[in-house]
Amino acid sequence: MQRILSNIEIAPGVFLLSVKRQVQFQPGQTVKITVDDHLPPRIYSLCSGPEDAELSVLYNVKEGGALTPRLARLSPGDSVRLSEPGGTFIGTEAPALWIATGTGIAPFYSMLRAGLARNKTLLHGVRYANQFYFEAEWKTELGARYHRFCSGERPGGIAHGRVDQFFEQTPSPLPERVYICGQARMCVEIRDLLIARGVPYGHILVEIYF
Repeated sequence: MQRILSNIEIAPGVFLLSVKRQVQFQPGQTVKITVDDHLPPRIYSLCSGPEDAELSVLYNVKEGGALTPRLARLSPGDSVRLSEPGGTFIGTEAPALWIATGTGIAPFYSMLRAGLARNKTLLHGVRYANQFYFEAEWKTELGARYHRFCSGERPGGIAHGRVDQFFEQTPSPLPERVYICGQARMCVEIRDLLIARGVPYGHILVEIYF
């Protein structure tokens, strides 16, 4: 068990939970989390850099869920159980396109914290404008390579609609390597679109959030 350092609600129903980092990991990896031995753990991407003092995860509260409502009630000093990091959705220094929806931004933020954003383009799709997590840092690090898409509102300066709109406006060729993280339907649809546009299947890495 590890003691919580902070559990901050950064947007309505969305929390950033942090503990002291006691393990090594690669940016993009995941951990399993639970609050006790009787509740099956769930998998979450790490949302902090591999050299940060804290190890963090980003989660949204699922109404009626078994785990996230309990996580949201925890305070600094309470304990959670975390597994060793694992997974193959790992960032590299090679040029790539990053695509995320909602809290699927978490592994890319870990990659950003690891210094891997220099030659990347990020597409982030959300329903509401207050869900562009870590927006200020993305703007600073990526500038014009940071593309926001909002399907539920029409805020100024942000494209209205889904992330797939980007490909309607972007001619070939696309980056050779693409990372996709978010809900299953989005991941599959974007993967198929990319394959149709000539991106090799083996160059598309997918992390599905349930």
